[in-house]
Amino acid sequence: MAENLNDAAAAPTRVVVIGAGGFVGSAVLTAARDRGFPVLPLGRGEVDLLADGSGDILKGLLKPGDTVVFVSALAPCKDYVMFEANIRMAKNALDGLVGQPLAQLLYISSDAVYSDFDGALTEASVTAPDNLHGQMHVSRETMFAATLADANPDTAFATLRPTLIYGAGDPHNGYGPNKYRRLVLAGEKIALFGNGEERRDHVSVLDVAELAVRMIERRTAGALNATTGRVASFRELAEMAIGFSDRSIEIENLPRSGPMPHNGYRPFDPAEVLRLFPDFAFTELEAGLRAAFNEVRDA
Repeated sequence: MAENLNDAAAAPTRVVVIGAGGFVGSAVLTAARDRGFPVLPLGRGEVDLLADGSGDILKGLLKPGDTVVFVSALAPCKDYVMFEANIRMAKNALDGLVGQPLAQLLYISSDAVYSDFDGALTEASVTAPDNLHGQMHVSRETMFAATLADANPDTAFATLRPTLIYGAGDPHNGYGPNKYRRLVLAGEKIALFGNGEERRDHVSVLDVAELAVRMIERRTAGALNATTGRVASFRELAEMAIGFSDRSIEIENLPRSGPMPHNGYRPFDPAEVLRLFPDFAFTELEAGLRAAFNEVRDA
């Protein structure tokens, strides 16, 4: 269960974003800057966490009292080579973090850490995923938590676990709303597995960034899900994307080669977000998808 260590929102000394050039990292960086926080963006050009000695480079860039947001990953993690690389990145980052008097480490994880469950998932749900991507994030969370508890006991450690993230700047082309937007704008048909009936929770990258900034302000410790509590089918998402345009786009139904992931239904209970941040409201799905569609179309 997460807790806010600051009784009220307080500006951090400095926010260091590791992975600042990525989709989520750049959104967190922008949100922190918009709050007026001093920031240090770190991408591969500043510190390549796959390289030997990168921990020493990171150590030299940090200052006492820094808040570090770690959002650097090779994702989605599909094979053992990517798994090893992601663990090596976390290990090298820890080489730079250990012994540093940091205010907080916020790790941007994933809802993939959770095992499937018949009801709504919460932060207390079992973290025993049956896939490499989820196992990678669980392993990193454990590495960070155990190491900081021993070497940096005064550093607050938090994990933010978003579900499927959408937004205008997403570089990935995986199954879901970001791909559907690209297909519609290109005038191409959308292919769905089965009837597209699988239902999932989707969250705006702007909401993920806002929650990250609030966790920084309140120096939150513990795990928090960035999940809206609403599920929508992939067919609904495809139909929304088509509806945002003035084009006639075909939806093609493809036969499934196996069972639906997560049994076709993966709901979450967002109560913990509302307990920690009562005035926070997630972006309504259709409004968020429309805003992302318009931003890309008008760019």
